[in-house]
Amino acid sequence: MRIRIVDAFADRPFTGNPAGVLLLDDVFPDDDWLQNVAMEVNHAETAFAHPLPDGGDADWALRWFTPVTEVAMCGHATLATAHVLHTTGAHEGPVRFATRSGVLIATPGADGSLTLDFPTAPLTPAELPAGVAEALGAQPLAAFDTGPDIGDLLVELADEKTVLGLSPDHKALGAYSARGLIATARAADPARGYDYVSRCFFPNVGIDEDPVTGSAHTALAPYWSPRLGDDLTGLQASRRTGLVRTGLRGARTLLTGRAVTVIEGDLRA
Repeated sequence: MRIRIVDAFADRPFTGNPAGVLLLDDVFPDDDWLQNVAMEVNHAETAFAHPLPDGGDADWALRWFTPVTEVAMCGHATLATAHVLHTTGAHEGPVRFATRSGVLIATPGADGSLTLDFPTAPLTPAELPAGVAEALGAQPLAAFDTGPDIGDLLVELADEKTVLGLSPDHKALGAYSARGLIATARAADPARGYDYVSRCFFPNVGIDEDPVTGSAHTALAPYWSPRLGDDLTGLQASRRTGLVRTGLRGARTLLTGRAVTVIEGDLRA
């Protein structure tokens, strides 16, 4: 079968977040095979999708695996899968994905972008656990739980410079949430094209730092929108970097970005 590596939330190769994408003809193979393929691809996520019968609530079934485990939600691999469906002609127009997080919709834009419709993460103020500041290497101003689907601790830091300068103890961060930690701050200069910055550390799913995380922005959007507005742009300031346009719509969050196919080949296993 064909396998593709797609850079998501990117408008040029070697930026954004790479994801493996496999379009299957029929039902999902056994979980061990899916996990082994994801381990072989060795990117933050590999997405597996197969078509569903006409007339249902969704068009394609979709699952996501990191190199070490299956996850409940993944934005960048969903964007990558929608990109492959549209660029190969396998699907036209909005595509509805049946996932562990419900039906997720990806809608193509006239400008070549794709907009994902995801559930907004429920934010709950949290008492900062002892040791987080030491593990992160910076003192958070506030901390929030992001709910079971995301499974992160979100912390606001003093400023953009502090976020960019983080060099955390990744292993130590794993003790404070199910997946990891999102660090964020307001942009130093919104005229540069983004309203807030973030970095995401997910040691508990085998990813020390994720390049660009769509699911994290379902928590970042409701966090920043009360102060900055409902339609924002976030810069995830990893080494690869990427921009995610967010639109808060109550219980749903829109995530908009582009994607680029970088590698295409045959999977022979």
